[in-house]
Amino acid sequence: MALPSTYADRNCSLARALEIVGERWTLLIVRDAFLGISRFGDFATQLGIPRAVLTNRLKFLVQEDVLAHTDGEYRLTAKGVQLWPILRAMMTWGDDHYSPNGEKRTFWHAADNGRLDAEGRCATCGGLVPAADTRVDPGPGFEPGNANPDPVSALLNTPRRLMEPLA
Repeated sequence: MALPSTYADRNCSLARALEIVGERWTLLIVRDAFLGISRFGDFATQLGIPRAVLTNRLKFLVQEDVLAHTDGEYRLTAKGVQLWPILRAMMTWGDDHYSPNGEKRTFWHAADNGRLDAEGRCATCGGLVPAADTRVDPGPGFEPGNANPDPVSALLNTPRRLMEPLA
């Protein structure tokens, strides 16, 4: 039996959330926003997404207040930042089940350099660390793309704070 095409009128919070973030490219766009990508062309290059699809997804995410668009850049809103624990959990699940060489990226508390566990809790201070205070490093399972990466890819392959705009 085919699923209905929309869930907005369903009495289910998960179904309604999937209306916003359930499309294939959406969480990848949000992930890249957490990694510091903010310009349309950089999203397109990093994701390999058709430009028309990217335009539609970005417009929708702005409309739903997940991203804000100002001065040609996209930034996560407070509503978008609330997606971080979901993305972190999905990345952990993907690493656990589909990354034979280990984690693709590791997460650290920028304030005390403590390693974050799967729930985002710091091994040093024990606190639950918000995205803005999280540093991301390439992990043991990280496999850089080509030998001569573009400048954005090169920055993404270095340790950096989440949500810090790429320079």
